[in-house]
Amino acid sequence: MDPMHSMEQLVEELNKYNYHYYTLDNPLVSDKEYDVLYDKLVALEAETGVTLPDSPTQRVGGELLKGFKPHRHLTPLWSLDKAQNEDHLQSWNNRVLKLVGDYNTKNPDAPLPAPSYVVELKFDGLTLNLTYTDGQLVQASTRGNGVVGEGILAQVKTIKSVPLRIPYTGGTIEVQGEGIMNLSVLAAHNESGADPLKNARNAAAGALRNLNPKVTADRKLSAFFYNVGYAEGISFGNHKEMMTFLKDNFFKVNPFVSYFDSFDQVMHELHLIQERRSSLDYLIDGAVIKITDMRTREVLGYTDKFPRWAVAFKFEAEETTTVLESVVWNVGRTGKITPLAKVEPVELAGVTVQNCTLNNVGDIERKNLKFAIGTRVFIRRSNDVIPEILGKVTEESDGEEIIYPEKCPACGFPLEQRGAHLFCNNRFGCKPQIVSRITHFASRDAMDIETFSDKTAEQLYDELEVRESADLYTLTYEDLVKLERFGAKKATNLLEAIEQSKGRDLAAFLFALGIPNTGKSTTKVIAEHFGSLQAIMSATAEELTALPDIGGIVADSIVNFFADPFMQAGINKMLSLGVEAKAPEKPQPVATDSFFSGKTVVLTGTLHKLTRDEAAEKLEALGAKVTGSVSKKTDLVIAGEKAGSKLTKAKELGIQVIENEDELIKLLEG
Repeated sequence: MDPMHSMEQLVEELNKYNYHYYTLDNPLVSDKEYDVLYDKLVALEAETGVTLPDSPTQRVGGELLKGFKPHRHLTPLWSLDKAQNEDHLQSWNNRVLKLVGDYNTKNPDAPLPAPSYVVELKFDGLTLNLTYTDGQLVQASTRGNGVVGEGILAQVKTIKSVPLRIPYTGGTIEVQGEGIMNLSVLAAHNESGADPLKNARNAAAGALRNLNPKVTADRKLSAFFYNVGYAEGISFGNHKEMMTFLKDNFFKVNPFVSYFDSFDQVMHELHLIQERRSSLDYLIDGAVIKITDMRTREVLGYTDKFPRWAVAFKFEAEETTTVLESVVWNVGRTGKITPLAKVEPVELAGVTVQNCTLNNVGDIERKNLKFAIGTRVFIRRSNDVIPEILGKVTEESDGEEIIYPEKCPACGFPLEQRGAHLFCNNRFGCKPQIVSRITHFASRDAMDIETFSDKTAEQLYDELEVRESADLYTLTYEDLVKLERFGAKKATNLLEAIEQSKGRDLAAFLFALGIPNTGKSTTKVIAEHFGSLQAIMSATAEELTALPDIGGIVADSIVNFFADPFMQAGINKMLSLGVEAKAPEKPQPVATDSFFSGKTVVLTGTLHKLTRDEAAEKLEALGAKVTGSVSKKTDLVIAGEKAGSKLTKAKELGIQVIENEDELIKLLEG
């Protein structure tokens, strides 16, 4: 076959696979199969000395550029008027209604339709303006001043969700979007030990405005597209038609685009977006509301600065700066020593922040925080969790030094550094470790000892010398009733809960033991496979790694845990005191002809008519595989109330979602 023809075929095939992988999140082939074709294309390009303009080999980044060349946009890129609160939004809508009403009064023969609205996310990245001529990407630029931007074609070509060629060949078009860095990509980059990036917005902007396109390629950016600003040979009647055009031409369009006929619905959607915001894998700083009808947009027109037919609604900031005042060191269940930053109180996302997480010693080094006490730092809060310090505002080491402890702050035992973490190895003499282990043992997913709390564990440690979980089964009414804040009823209730916990099944008991690197799903897998505690305690690493989702590290953790004579003694003590660690009952026959048969299902959010465990049990009986995380292999997500990031990811991946619990129950009942 002619090499040129072979190259054209390979480029077309590889670009199709890229589109399904990076834009649709629906891969058609394995990475290995893709790499074979890619390497074949690279070899042909080397042999012929020719690189086709839409070849995926261009996405790795080319030579260092000498500077950015100015690019004049074919049509202006307008900025948006901003509404800071709901009253401002209502004022914007009232102006729209008035202008539409005035026009219709003057033009009764050709009135405008009643306003309808589209709501889109406002991404916190860098605006991109892409130019295509006869289907080929010929230029890409920043927004600049809205009239002239900087040409960044080489950098944008490295973004794998940007099409290098599109089906539309009717003339020249300009498409606007936002270049972003996903938060998961940012986290992976910073974990890699490379130069730390302070936040996703700056990381994306810095990569796109970097004269070395290889740096841009290394950042693994993405982009969402939302507007056709200039178009030859095509026009749109409304916003939905334009979005369909973008999708049909292989542009990545965000799934959270909603259409409404009433402004009350718009306001409700804004509240939903704010609730959903913390579960997204990218930064947004608000939402954009636009009139959908294109003729109405033309009539409403523009002010000197803004279109009258659109407005941006800004959310409260999730990132800000404050002063790092001090660092304290906390001891966890496994002996890991975790730094906690005390910062100057600051308002962020509706709360006053005084504490921020610093994950470990390695995190402090990566973020240039070793000499940061007394200096200003970036902090970010999301998903109602403790905020995180992202880095110093300045690059200088101009603050006081964070002193790493050499001894455990709780027990004084010498610390050991393993990887990026410090550890106290005094397992049996360090109070915070013991209290945390006992609290975990009694928790709901473990032995489910009702009314038990970390304060209870600490009180039992201090006043009754409870030093291990097995000691809970030796407690008596006389021991408990004499304790402060322990009356007869509380003592009786706790003893009854401890007695009831003896009947917990094997999987729960294994999880309660707190085996390192082993979570609830893993303990369930090994309990169901081996069927008895004794079989698990004598299992080899080879037997364990033969099970699904158990790798070498987890297998070694399990083997080493049960080889420890102290652990063996504690387990034997519990068994002698009546703990059953019952093997799971033989599973009932699994249905093969139900709606759920063969499907991989994820449960998320709160169900009201079933517990999550009950729902999972019924699903498995109907032939489903219930897993804990959403991926491309997931077939179905069942979303209860307050479903978060798993629901968001499911919608982004186009996975079927059941959000109505009554519908779920009907399906479960056949």
